[in-house]
Amino acid sequence: MPRFDAQTIVRDALSLHPSARWVFAAYHLSGCRGCERSDHETLAELADGYRIPLERFLADLNSLLERPA
Repeated sequence: MPRFDAQTIVRDALSLHPSARWVFAAYHLSGCRGCERSDHETLAELADGYRIPLERFLADLNSLLERPA
């Protein structure tokens, strides 16, 4: 089963699980005009750019895979 990891591309992460967008929104990364999030960067690059603890971000995303979509 695929997992979210540091090298996962944002675009792929949003496709991996339908609720991933809610995790992004919880970190204020919903893709609004004020957010310069690039769908082509990795989750590690995104976390670094927004000073988000990467391990916690990945844990929150991967927790989605433990329950039905």
